[in-house]
Amino acid sequence: MRDFTPSHDLNSLPRLSSLKDQARRLRAGLGANGNAISHSRALELVAAQHGFKDWNTLHAALGNRVGPERLKPGARVTGAYLGQPFSARVLGVQALTSAPGNYRVSLDLDEAVDVVTFDSFSSFRKRVNGVIGETGASRERTSNGRPQLELSWS
Repeated sequence: MRDFTPSHDLNSLPRLSSLKDQARRLRAGLGANGNAISHSRALELVAAQHGFKDWNTLHAALGNRVGPERLKPGARVTGAYLGQPFSARVLGVQALTSAPGNYRVSLDLDEAVDVVTFDSFSSFRKRVNGVIGETGASRERTSNGRPQLELSWS
């Protein structure tokens, strides 16, 4: 067993729900053979199987896993927010364990964008937060059907 280090390929780990299912199956299988263990012990064994010192370390590592490998803090991205084009620096990325394949991103736009389309009123934003899928687009849409947030990275 080893401690979590950045050398782990977090994107190759199964999803949290799959690891929990694995622990349930392990517990049931051992119990059926007369070797009953607690659920927490099964979680610890699953963590050890994947090279982590304990379940909490594995769980924390999965929470820090990001989708597209190049989308990480400090990375440069371009895209559109509410239809307004931008370029930005990524401030943070967090995998959503409650919605696998989705990521909360925080962006610092190079130049503020106007998020209001009304001619006599403006509202500028320089910081943007949103949830995107693996493709870089948000599930939420504007009234014209376009994703609220669209990212591309290189």
